[in-house]
Amino acid sequence: MSMRILSKSFMRLQSSSILSLRQYSGNYFLPYLHIIYTPQQSLLIQQPNLNANRNIKKFTPSHEWISVENGVGTVGITDHAQSALGDVVYVELPEVGLEVEVEGQVGAVESVKAASDLYSPVSGTIVEANSALADKPKLINKSPETDAWLFKIKLNDETELDTLLDAAKYNELIGEEA
Repeated sequence: MSMRILSKSFMRLQSSSILSLRQYSGNYFLPYLHIIYTPQQSLLIQQPNLNANRNIKKFTPSHEWISVENGVGTVGITDHAQSALGDVVYVELPEVGLEVEVEGQVGAVESVKAASDLYSPVSGTIVEANSALADKPKLINKSPETDAWLFKIKLNDETELDTLLDAAKYNELIGEEA
């Protein structure tokens, strides 16, 4: 695996020195690699647990996306979905505290052309809903995969993400639908 060093910083703390490196490998960033030098320990290299802080983005065949960080998923609809719907006029969001199953209905998005149910890509507990969408549902048309996230969910089982599509597979799917 080849890696490029994107940034580095160097600090001196009393009698220790820390060199932090930001790495890029393939399509993802790795956490900082810390190289610590102390006179007592010589050279110590530490890399954070990659699984504990992994940030993963996956997609469903029904055009929802989920971005997971530290066991909490942020869910929304894809740009492809908002484009197919047209101008969004109303969004029904799930209640905080709601327990949902994989592919459980959690709300709806209505546009001038159609209405579409929202499904949870994973099982878990809803921990937040994007209240800004109540006043500005058209935000979904402007930034469906960033500011217009729909809800956040505490995952019951992160292995459920393995059944979802990565970006390449999702792009393949929407290419077939076009």
